[in-house]
Amino acid sequence: MKGRGDILINGCRQKVVSATSAYVTQENVLMATLTVAEAVHYSAQLQLPDSLTPAEKRSWANDVIRQMGLATVAGTRIGGRVCKGISGGQRKRVSICIELLASPALIFLDEPTSGLDSAASYHVMSRIAGIARRNGTTVVAAIHQPSTEVFELFHGLCLLANGRAVYFGPASKAIEFFDANGFPCPLRRNPSDHFLRMINTDFEEAEEESTVNLAHAAKVIQTLVASSGSLAILGTKMEARKTVKQEGDRVLQRRQATFWTKSIVLTKRSMLNMHRDIGYYWLRFVINIALFLTIGTIFFNVGHNYASIQARASMLMFTSTFMTMMAIGSFPSFVEDMKVFEKEQRSGHYGAIEFVIANTLSSTPYLGLISVLPAAIAYYLTGLQRGIEHFFFFVATLWACTMLVEGLMMIVAAIVPDFLLGIITGSGVQGLLMLNAGFFRLPNDLPKPIWKYPTYYISYQKYTTQGLYKNEFLGLVFQDLGVVGGADISGQYILKNNLQVELGYSKWADLAILLGMVIIYRMLFLIIIKVSKMAKPFIKCLIAKV
Repeated sequence: MKGRGDILINGCRQKVVSATSAYVTQENVLMATLTVAEAVHYSAQLQLPDSLTPAEKRSWANDVIRQMGLATVAGTRIGGRVCKGISGGQRKRVSICIELLASPALIFLDEPTSGLDSAASYHVMSRIAGIARRNGTTVVAAIHQPSTEVFELFHGLCLLANGRAVYFGPASKAIEFFDANGFPCPLRRNPSDHFLRMINTDFEEAEEESTVNLAHAAKVIQTLVASSGSLAILGTKMEARKTVKQEGDRVLQRRQATFWTKSIVLTKRSMLNMHRDIGYYWLRFVINIALFLTIGTIFFNVGHNYASIQARASMLMFTSTFMTMMAIGSFPSFVEDMKVFEKEQRSGHYGAIEFVIANTLSSTPYLGLISVLPAAIAYYLTGLQRGIEHFFFFVATLWACTMLVEGLMMIVAAIVPDFLLGIITGSGVQGLLMLNAGFFRLPNDLPKPIWKYPTYYISYQKYTTQGLYKNEFLGLVFQDLGVVGGADISGQYILKNNLQVELGYSKWADLAILLGMVIIYRMLFLIIIKVSKMAKPFIKCLIAKV
C-alpha cells in the first residue's frame, strides 16, 4: 500500500534536515576511547557556530551533560570492545546529548529504550521529557512495550498495525478509545501491553485455532482503524489546517562551525582516538619493532658477496610487504570510524571532505613513527648501503607505501563495512598486487594479458620494490667468488639483468609515483563515500524488490 502527502513544518513545506531536526539511532554509535565529556565537547565544537568562543561551547556542552544526568560519569570513557566503560542507558543518553547540542525543534528517537531495563528506560525517557518541556522541543519516538511509568510521559500516541494507523491522538485518551470500541483495558494491566496484545498478529499463527485467532485480530484492527477516522468519541476534532502562504520547498541552514574549524577539530579527535586505541597503531608499532629486529638479526651484516644479492632483494621485498600487510590489523578500527562518520554525516555535523582530510592528517605522524624506528633497526643491522640519503629514501618509501595501503583499506571499509569480509577482501587485494610486483615472478616472465598489463603497472608494490632496489643496489659492487680469481658485478648490472628493474627513471620517480597514488587512493575513498551515500537508497530499493 502506497501513500502520498506533504511534510509540513510550522505550516510550511520544508525538507526535514539537520537545521530543524535531529535523529538518534537505535544503535549507540560513539567513539569508545573518548570520555563522555570529550565526546560531547568535540561534538559541540563541530555543531555550534564559530561566533561562540571555545569556553562558551564547552559551557553549553556541560549544561546539556548535566540536563541528561551524566555529570557523575563525565570523566569516564564510553567504552567498547577493549574496555567496559559506561552502561547502556548512559550510552543512549550520550547519543541524545550530542543531538541536543544544537537545540533542534524536532528530535526523532528510534527505540530509545531498546536493550534497557525498566528503570533505565524510565530514566532515559524522563530526562528527554524534561528537556522537551524546558526547551519546547517536539520529540517523536518509536518505542516497543513501554512500562506504565514511561507510557505516562507520552502526550500523543500513534499505534500502527500492519502498516495502518489504529489510533492517533492524545495518549491519555487511548484507554477510553479502546473501551468505547469494545476492548477495555483490564485493571492493573499496563495499557501499552493491552494495546499491543489487541493489535499484534505476529504470533497468532503459532497458537491453537490460528484461523480463529487471526480472524479475530483482523477484526479488531479493522474496527479500530475504522473508528480512528472519527475521534468525536474522544471529544477531539481533527482539523486539516491549510497553509496560509505556500513558500515552496525550503531548506533551513543551521549555523555551524566553518569548514577549517571542523577539519581541525576532527583531526584532534581522531589523533586522540588513535592514541588511545591500542589496536590502531600501537600494537602494530610493537610488532613492527619485534619483526624488524628479527629481520635485522636474520640478515645481519649481509655483506657484499654474490649470495648477498638475493638476500638483499628478499629482505627489501619482505620488509615492504610486511609493512603493508600489517595495515589489515587496523581494519576493525577503520570500520568503527566509518560507522561514526556515517552517523554524524547523516546528522549534518560535517561532510565527507572534512572527514577525509582529518583522517589523513591524523594518521600521518603515527604512520611515520611506525615506519622510522623499526626501519632504522632493520636497515643498520642488515648493513644496507650507508648514507643519510639512502636511509631517508628507505624510510620515506615505507611510509608512503603504508599511507597508500591505509587509503586502500579505508576504501575497502567504505565498500565492505564488515570486519571479517573486509579483512578477507583487503588481504585478497593486497596479495594480488604483491604477487604481480615483479619479485615472485620477474616482470618479463609475467603473462602479458591481465597480469602484466595492467596489473603489474598499477601495483603499488612494483614501485615500492623497484625504488628500494635502486636505492640499495646502485653504487654497490658485488664479488662473484664462484669465478676463478673472483669477478666484480655492479649493482646496475644486477638491477638490469637479475632483477629486471626499469632503469629509465630514478628512484625518486618511484617515490613520486607512490605519493601520487596516496593522493589518488584518498580521492577514490572520498568519491566512494560520496557515491555510496547517494546510491544506498537505490540499493535498498533493489534489495527490497528481489
